[in-house]
Amino acid sequence: MKVTVLEQTDNTLQMRVEGVRPGLMNAIRRIMLAETPTMAIEEVVILENQSPLFDEIIAHRLGLVPLKTNYDQYVLSSDCSCEGVGCHLCQAGFTMEVEAPEDGFIATTGDLKPQDPEVVPVSDKIPIAKLAKGQRIVVEAYARLGIGQDHAKWQPVSTMAYKMVPHVKVDNNKCDGCKECVEVCFRQVFEMQKDKAVVVDEENCTLCNLCVETCDVQAITVSHDENNFIVTIESTGALPPMVIFEKGLDVFRKKYEELITSLPGRVPKAALKKPPAKKKAPTKKPKKKAPTKKKAPTKKKAPTKKTKATASKTKTKTTSKSKTKKKK
Repeated sequence: MKVTVLEQTDNTLQMRVEGVRPGLMNAIRRIMLAETPTMAIEEVVILENQSPLFDEIIAHRLGLVPLKTNYDQYVLSSDCSCEGVGCHLCQAGFTMEVEAPEDGFIATTGDLKPQDPEVVPVSDKIPIAKLAKGQRIVVEAYARLGIGQDHAKWQPVSTMAYKMVPHVKVDNNKCDGCKECVEVCFRQVFEMQKDKAVVVDEENCTLCNLCVETCDVQAITVSHDENNFIVTIESTGALPPMVIFEKGLDVFRKKYEELITSLPGRVPKAALKKPPAKKKAPTKKPKKKAPTKKKAPTKKKAPTKKTKATASKTKTKTTSKSKTKKKK
């Protein structure tokens, strides 16, 4: 990808991106719109409201106020150690206490008092509520990082568009100097020079082909390059346009790595570049002992048979004992 900045201001950026397919360019555009985090008021506590507006309307108006974002100090609530409860790492507080004088009063974002001087409204002239004599508003508000996919108040851009680089050519041999292409083109791409139409601002063409349709002699050809784009980013003021573009690319890179690791048998490039493990020195194998000779098993002696004489002696002994028991 090759990026060339064409025009840049505080809130706008126009650049030329080369070497990118349309699908990839559209993915980056959608990430900038829906997945680039910014600060916005998420929680509002209405302590007193005497204005003609309902509490919900005041909370809604405060939520849509664009706030300047600081990535170095705050993290998403889902990534915070407080688990979304709210702490100094994931939220910034505001207070507002106003009372209208006799001639009335309009409460604006300039009346919001931030706890963090780096997280403030991008403008102090955004109206919140109109108050009559004696009416008061007392509010506490808490801002958090979020993404536009959850709510439009977290979108960092008001415009993020791209178009393919146009190529406009005029054949001077066919051009008859009728000036119709100059009159029809509302983007001032053409200009008459020496009775001939000349292309003076090719990149400003919107590929509408009105010039081609009005040219009777077919002297104009309009084409486009599918791999080169002109990108226009207009920020809400929450972040500089270049920071939005860089942060969008970071989010795209993380999503790409998650996709690669989820595929079976695929490993991210970072894991493949690990240094090789050091080889261990070979250990000496212990010497085997000589096998000892086993002793031959001894044969058991066969039991001796009792003779008739010994058998008769045992019988007489048992009978004699039984007789003595009976006598007793």
